[in-house]
Amino acid sequence: MTIILVGVATFLMGCLPGYNTIGYWAPALLVVLRFVQGFAVGGEWGGAVLLVAEHSPNKSRGFWASWPQAAVPVGNLLATVVLLTMSFILPEDEFLAWGWRVAFWLSAVIVVIGYYIRTHVSEAPIFLEAREQVEREKSINYGVLEVVKKYPRGILGAMGLRFAENILYYIIVSFSIVYLKTVHEYDTSQLLLALLIAHVVHFLVIPQVGRLSDRFGRKPVYLAGAILGATWAFFAFPMFDTQNPVIIILAVTIGLCFHALMYAGQPAIMAEMFPTRMRYSGVSLGYQVTSIIAGSMAPIIATAILQETGSWVGVALYVLGACVVTGIAVVTLKETKGISLRDVDAADAERHGIPVPNGTA
Repeated sequence: MTIILVGVATFLMGCLPGYNTIGYWAPALLVVLRFVQGFAVGGEWGGAVLLVAEHSPNKSRGFWASWPQAAVPVGNLLATVVLLTMSFILPEDEFLAWGWRVAFWLSAVIVVIGYYIRTHVSEAPIFLEAREQVEREKSINYGVLEVVKKYPRGILGAMGLRFAENILYYIIVSFSIVYLKTVHEYDTSQLLLALLIAHVVHFLVIPQVGRLSDRFGRKPVYLAGAILGATWAFFAFPMFDTQNPVIIILAVTIGLCFHALMYAGQPAIMAEMFPTRMRYSGVSLGYQVTSIIAGSMAPIIATAILQETGSWVGVALYVLGACVVTGIAVVTLKETKGISLRDVDAADAERHGIPVPNGTA
């Protein structure tokens, strides 16, 4: 249901009439569709990453669970390719009239592929066992209210992990465009090209970072991302100010590599923080609530800082503060590299006095 909702909402965005046709209904309907899309993504991300994480071997969960994360830059890459192509082949008035809609229409193809894959992959055995137990034992609770009650620290930890990663990402891929366009009146097509190259590198780096988290641990890799992410804005904006295309591409690419150090390991870390009976709720809640208060607000806050101060320094300090929050969250977490998800379930059963799930030692 989530993947269908995402696809339908995205496709309909490309079909919306403009303000000149239906007036204020145009932005109103766009906001409604964006809410539907966001609501569905709230369930879709958790379902996708946990499907992989729960199927993965303990020793390589970081690597395999990073692949759904790597799909995000692929999606951005495909969208950028379409927009870049349409902006090159169409006059500006035609691009603004209908050319931008093509990327939204093409999402229908991705949904069909995703739906086919999802309906042909079985759930992980550990999830099926937990579901059977919940259905059998009426005293076992699960879901959002239960995870908030029993694992508030886990939710706060997940939110802390997400905070800087989400803010850094939108400063890199969204606000950098605003900055270059408004401060330097930089060409939009060249900005899209810079993001195109950066997304390719981002895609290649994410699985390798996932592999590093399996080898060296979740915490060291994530902490390195928070520390390096804190430095990025201080050298990236001077690089943007050169207006040199190669240097701009390099700044954006470095930023996404720093971002990958935090982003790649998230599914494995968050999956290892919650027992199976409430893992979907805990992971999705910690991840998506933070998106509302962090990433969605980041470009707005950064733009306001730039307008108020006329300088990028305030934006850099904003990113630094976010990375400090995430750094503290990482330090306070327990290292979970190589842990068995069955052991997490067993600890949950012992802690809350419930029967041990089938198959759990």
